[in-house]
Amino acid sequence: MKSVPYPDSLLPLVLARLWLSGPTARHWLGHRGRDGVEFTTSFDLNRTAEPARAVAAGIERLRTAALVPWSVIAEAGRSEHGCFTWDGRQLQAIAAYSEALGRYCSLMATSGAPTLLLAGFPMHRIKNIEPWADTAAKLRTLRPIRGTVLDTCTGLGYSAIRAARHAEKVITVELDPTVLELAALNPWSLELFHDPRIEQVVGDVAEWISSVPDESFERIMHDPPSVELAGELYGERFYRELFRVLRRGGRLFHYTGDPHSQHGRRVVRGVVRRLQEAGFRRIRVDGRAHGVVAWK
Repeated sequence: MKSVPYPDSLLPLVLARLWLSGPTARHWLGHRGRDGVEFTTSFDLNRTAEPARAVAAGIERLRTAALVPWSVIAEAGRSEHGCFTWDGRQLQAIAAYSEALGRYCSLMATSGAPTLLLAGFPMHRIKNIEPWADTAAKLRTLRPIRGTVLDTCTGLGYSAIRAARHAEKVITVELDPTVLELAALNPWSLELFHDPRIEQVVGDVAEWISSVPDESFERIMHDPPSVELAGELYGERFYRELFRVLRRGGRLFHYTGDPHSQHGRRVVRGVVRRLQEAGFRRIRVDGRAHGVVAWK
C-alpha cells in the first residue's frame, strides 16, 4: 500500500488528531517494554507512515511528540477491525447507529484505507484488494474522467475524491447523514469536505435525480449498496433517470459485485437487461472492476 499524501492545506487537521485501529494497536502492543525503540507506523489508518517510539508510558509520535498511553492502545487492540480517533483525552470509536435508517454504521480497518460497514456489509471490496485500490479500479472504467461527474452514493467519498482530481466538478449524493458523520472522522475522506470541486447533496438520490436537467453529466459512478439494502437503485425506473441525465456519448459504471460468482451473475443479468430497457445500447461487463460499463 503506497502512502497517499495530504494536500498541504489539510496538514493542520491531520496533525491535530491521531487515528488508530485494532490491528495497529496490537502491533504497537508488541513494542511494550522495549523503551526507546523506534519504528515506522501509521497514525492515520494506513494513509501515511512515520516514525514512532516506544516509551514507558505508551507510543510517542515523534512528529508531534503526542503520546498514546498503553491503556488506550490496549482498549483499541481489543477490537478486531475497529477504527478510532484519539485527541489526547478520549478514545472514540468511528461508529454510530443511524436513527434515520435503523442500521449500525462503522469504519472497518483493512490493509489500506478503511471501508464502511453498513448493517455488517462492507461497502468496498476487501478480498485481495483494499478500498482505495478498489475505487481506482472502478474509476478506471470511466477514463478519461472529465466535465461534471455524478457519484450516486457518497459513502466515505473515495469515488468523489478521486474523480475530482480530473473532473471539473463532482456532485455526490448520500442518503444517510450518519455516514457523512463517520466520513468526517476518516482521514482518507478529508478532501470530501474541503475540495471545492466536490458538491455534496444529502438526500435520496432516487428522488433527487428527478430535479436534475437532462444531459447534466459526462460520467456517472453508480456504486450502490447491495440489492438487499438498496433495491430501488437497481430498478429500471432509476436507470431511466440515469440515462436521461447522462450526456450523449457519456459513460456509466455500475458496481454489481463479482460477475463470476453465482450471486453476481444473477445480479449482472438483471442489471444489463434493465439498463438496455432504460435506453443504454452498448454495455460491457468488467470483471476487474466487478461491474458493468454502459454508454449513451
